[in-house]
Amino acid sequence: MKEVVILGAGYAGLRALHVLQASKEAFHITLVDRHSYHYESTSLHEVAAGTQSKEKITYDIQDVVDSQKTTFLEDEVTKINRDSKTVHLKSGKELTYDYLVVSLGFQSETFGIPGASENALQMVDIDSAVKVNDHLKEKMAEYAQTKNEDDLKIVVCGAGFTGIELLGALVESRPSLAKIAGVKPEEIQLYCIEAVTRLLPMFDEKLGNYGIDHLVDWGVHFLTGKPIKEIKPGSVVYQVDKETGATEELAAQSIIWTTGVSGSHVMADSDFEQRRGRVMVSSDLTDPSHSEVYIVGDVSAVMDKESNRPYPTTAQIALKMGDWAGKNILRQLKGEATQPFTFKSLGSVASIGNTHAFGVVGKTPVKGYPASFIKKAIMDRSLFETGGVKEVLSKGRFDFYH
Repeated sequence: MKEVVILGAGYAGLRALHVLQASKEAFHITLVDRHSYHYESTSLHEVAAGTQSKEKITYDIQDVVDSQKTTFLEDEVTKINRDSKTVHLKSGKELTYDYLVVSLGFQSETFGIPGASENALQMVDIDSAVKVNDHLKEKMAEYAQTKNEDDLKIVVCGAGFTGIELLGALVESRPSLAKIAGVKPEEIQLYCIEAVTRLLPMFDEKLGNYGIDHLVDWGVHFLTGKPIKEIKPGSVVYQVDKETGATEELAAQSIIWTTGVSGSHVMADSDFEQRRGRVMVSSDLTDPSHSEVYIVGDVSAVMDKESNRPYPTTAQIALKMGDWAGKNILRQLKGEATQPFTFKSLGSVASIGNTHAFGVVGKTPVKGYPASFIKKAIMDRSLFETGGVKEVLSKGRFDFYH
């Protein structure tokens, strides 16, 4: 019996699993993930800010596993050997495969900035998001005792999509944090430091400014055009003059790193031809030198012919990749030719709090409460594609009307 191994139970991995499990073909699937649960990575900022619980954005992987066809292993991938068709796991186990789906997800990218790994809070999985929220509450409680103003300062490093959504959630969580500190919500100071001046390039400037202007109105301080040079314990060092290299320092006891991500280190460890953990795949999503190995999600790079740049790594494209990889494997099992991957973005919507969002659906700009409604509908659809009806009913976002 043929063996299909799926590495990673994120958006792409679980979507591929659903497609493969629905087939009546005779083959076995082994799914590997280092957690026993799937989490909606697009909602990590809400857990970090404390506006959603970790339980709301997670569900047990076993809930979506067909035990008659699939074996789930809670283990960590350490290396892939494509020549011997084996996968090495942290536990010491070795898996063999006929077809492989690599969907190992992302890790934080510090770009070699000194102190970023040691002194800034990362937000890359459930545990790290919970750690951010615990840290924020701890600093608020400390302020109530010490009256150290730096305990009330929260700095978000990076004004990308994730950073902006985190800032929106932090605005929303200010009242609860302020209650712990014993201060007024506006006394909690929110900062964002970003190297570039043109924020949110995935949107047109007017739409991007709409979101930024709202955050500014809500009290967020943006320091743009200020490349971060170092993260010290309790402060961020950033450049203020490119010609002289002059820097300034912002003291804060809560520093959250959202400047970027790269694909899993396993890709480099396994000698894939990669850049920042991402492999430029063939047109059918396979590794260029191994037609039985599919690389999808955050570890995959697919060229957008219109922009001549790789597509951004989003949940939307990850789900599409997982679906496509699953269907191509079924074609190969039947002796049929694989099909080249095609993708057309349905748009993108950024939330800034639970009741406000902005973005593009198709080619239509959306703002405010209607955009928030659409954002939640998108999240529910994503949940359906990985978890099915059961998970949507138990974890879905149905607070459309506020």
